Amino acid sequence: MRQLDLVVIVVYLIGIAWIGLRKAGRQKSAKDYFVGESHMPWWTVSFSVVATETSVLTVISVPGGAYSGQGFGNVELALGYVVGRVVVATVLIPLYKRGGFVSAYQYLGDRFGLKLQGLASVTFVFTRLLAEGVRLFASAIPIKLLLDEFGVHASYRVIIVVITLVTVVYTYLGGIKAVIWTDAIQMVLYLGGAVLAVAVLSAHVGGDGYARALDAGKFMLFDTDFDLAHILTSPFALPTAIVGGAIFAMASHGSDQLIVQRVLATKTLREGQKAMIASGVFVTVQFAAFSLVGALLWSYNEGRSFSELGLSSSDNLYPEFILHGLPVVVSGLLVAGILGAAMGSLSSALNSMSNSTVADIIHSFFRTTPSEEALLRLARWMTLVWATLMAVFACAFSASTGNVYLTGLTIAGYTYGALLGAFLLGRLVRRANEADSVVAFLVTIGVMTYIVRVVKIDVTTDGTTVSQAIAAQWLVPIGVLITLVVGGALSLFHRAPESGRGAAADEEPGAGPDRLTTTADRN
Repeated sequence: MRQLDLVVIVVYLIGIAWIGLRKAGRQKSAKDYFVGESHMPWWTVSFSVVATETSVLTVISVPGGAYSGQGFGNVELALGYVVGRVVVATVLIPLYKRGGFVSAYQYLGDRFGLKLQGLASVTFVFTRLLAEGVRLFASAIPIKLLLDEFGVHASYRVIIVVITLVTVVYTYLGGIKAVIWTDAIQMVLYLGGAVLAVAVLSAHVGGDGYARALDAGKFMLFDTDFDLAHILTSPFALPTAIVGGAIFAMASHGSDQLIVQRVLATKTLREGQKAMIASGVFVTVQFAAFSLVGALLWSYNEGRSFSELGLSSSDNLYPEFILHGLPVVVSGLLVAGILGAAMGSLSSALNSMSNSTVADIIHSFFRTTPSEEALLRLARWMTLVWATLMAVFACAFSASTGNVYLTGLTIAGYTYGALLGAFLLGRLVRRANEADSVVAFLVTIGVMTYIVRVVKIDVTTDGTTVSQAIAAQWLVPIGVLITLVVGGALSLFHRAPESGRGAAADEEPGAGPDRLTTTADRN
């Protein structure tokens, strides 16, 4: 009967590529390829934002975390993310939409100059290459386990290549429209799978199962341990989740081209703001659904430990239930949902990296502007280049014994503070010029590299003291503070720049030109 599950998965892979190309139509310009001529419905963009930030490990790790003691801590994190998205929607999205940008970093080019725009873009694409390469390999781990159960014994490299090939077909030909529409479908699929799992588990455990999980603390929402060391190191401590999470979301959703590009595809400023804020609500619902799966699995398994269940880690909990607790075909649909989570984040990364390469790097280092046909060809070629590099990088991890998940989580800590700090420096320190911003950006990355790799805090639990890294949410505000202090201090040593720089920040919505074709002409 497992053959039916495999049929479902194959049909899904073919169907998602066909739907993406069907929805995309033909691109006539690079702007159409990157932001869909800003005509995408806000709700599809919002779904795409959620799918972009959701990896396979999110889908399988949240239920395992809720089972093992995190409770609904991920929902607590999402509440902080909602606060950060509201700030992004209010402060940053108007800058991008009124400027007519196709890249977040074009604001930095207008405010400071092309050197910082190019530097920020180069930082973004290489950070994204590292993060998504790790993410792609990490996604292959549970998929390999699931396929082994179906009797299909494929290596990590084969899985990585197949996922990349299917994804690059519609990303290469369909551009952002294909990415957004397929992301929306994939989010509905994996979230619908969680709802279906909740329904099946609820039928098994009944009201008594809910009560037992509640008594065991599986529905705990807020971590109210206010010990300073705990706050600095635990992502679930209340101040860390709300305050640190809000600032982290400002960086990830306000200064990371991966997310900003989707919002720029909306029709109007208001729709872009709706898409951004709604994505936070959807993420909260998503975390709640997967946390509920974990709580109900605890009742379903009568609270047995992972070792008693024969599982090597918490990440095997949800896949194990998909394979052995659900009917045939239904389990195939949920495996397809896991594949969807992998393909959604990959397609978004490929298109945004191609976008930033063309809109920021090409315009920063070349004085002439290519024709629209040349830009579109270049955009597609860069999609292929980044897809190849990402697959090669992910395959290189197949011989690694390190914790690739933790590696992926720490990458953002190196650069997010510098990126968000550059935007805030432009908005808050009017005296700052291009030299100030570039020096502050580089100093911040250097200092954050030291903090991420070296700085540890001793945390004592039950009489045992261990050294732990600073929670990821606090890395962003630390980086922002360094950028503002360094950039602000340097700005005191020269006269304020002429008012011409940063004029785009004060334009009326819609006043900006098409920045993809005019940025180079202004210099």
